[in-house]
Amino acid sequence: MDAEWQARNARQANAFQREREAAAVAVVDWQETEQARRRVLEEQLMANDKIHHQELINAQKDQARLRDRLATSDLRLSVLLATPGGGGGVPVATGAGGVVHGAARGELDPAAAQRIVAIAGDGDEGLKALQACQAYVHEVMR
Repeated sequence: MDAEWQARNARQANAFQREREAAAVAVVDWQETEQARRRVLEEQLMANDKIHHQELINAQKDQARLRDRLATSDLRLSVLLATPGGGGGVPVATGAGGVVHGAARGELDPAAAQRIVAIAGDGDEGLKALQACQAYVHEVMR
């Protein structure tokens, strides 16, 4: 009986050891898979960050060029004016104005135009930051 009990106990110990080894291998495989997924995600996030950063830099350069053109009077901003006979929009101002494609337009003061461009630029930067955040969340949630 004693030999039979020892043999059964040895078989159970071997089976238990094989189960534990298989579980350990499964955990190691799972860890390696998760680490690989994380590396891929980090690489994608870095690539997205680089793209969004470049888009932001390009937008800032475009805004700086626009501000420079406005400062040198190379470019003038104008607004559509209401017709003298009525209608919506800004009342027609005396003085500066022109006709572009048949619509009355008034030129903006260069300082006001630069403030408008700065405000629009801040909005553009905010939108780029929002897009970067949304891309990050999208990648992480996949």
